Amino acid sequence: MSLLLAVQLLALGLTSGFLAGLLGIGGGMLMVPFLTAMLGAQGVPSALAVKMAIATSMACIVATAASSTRAHHSRGAVDWGLVRGFSPGVLLGGLLSGAALFGLLKGQVLAGVFAAFVGFSAWQMWRGRQPHPHRTLPGPLVLGGVGMVLGVLSGLVGAGGGFLAVPFMVWCNVPVHRAVATSAALGLPVALANTLGYVVGGWNLPSALPGAMGYLYLPALAVLIPITVLMAPWGARAAHALPVAQLKKTFALLLMGLAAYMAYKALST
Repeated sequence: MSLLLAVQLLALGLTSGFLAGLLGIGGGMLMVPFLTAMLGAQGVPSALAVKMAIATSMACIVATAASSTRAHHSRGAVDWGLVRGFSPGVLLGGLLSGAALFGLLKGQVLAGVFAAFVGFSAWQMWRGRQPHPHRTLPGPLVLGGVGMVLGVLSGLVGAGGGFLAVPFMVWCNVPVHRAVATSAALGLPVALANTLGYVVGGWNLPSALPGAMGYLYLPALAVLIPITVLMAPWGARAAHALPVAQLKKTFALLLMGLAAYMAYKALST
């Protein structure tokens, strides 16, 4: 790994970890576009760079989700019954996405899906509104089905799925703080299942770069995981002193720009 790439990854880890703690968002939406550009600069073909960025981002979420889950659990905020209800579908959807769909879809298609997902998430963040609760939680079969959708979509965009899980739970009359904590706990099976799927799906791929294993770029993981885990608690502490509502609007504008970049990658390659 070059010194320039190491510095870029360090800066990305510092920023994404801090913002994850500050704003309660997963780092994937920030990591994927920048990792795509970094890998492209290393000579990785554009379509493969998108896939490697998504897979590497999701693998980072394993560590950050575990850290976040521990923090929420210590405050008694996680609804483990809901986690158990969602998890079978999440695991199945994640494995299906990472091991099969991810390899079948072209990088341009994944870039387009990512752009649409992040654009929607940015608009949701800009509005700053949660859906009004309308009903109670569905039964186990429906929860499992929703979990499967979360697992599949998260695997295709390299994100933890919180922007979908939280609104769904709030719509089903789960208090927002409990929904956020439960969504953080769901991020762990989402990330584990998809990462395992990426390993299986990319097992026979030739190494795109020294240190790459299929779709995963291991040197990037070695830099990003410890930095993001270290910075997330600092961001959480800063949330109590900074105007988070205004910061979310600023970050939403950044996400819109990143969504536009990924849409460009989808249309130009």
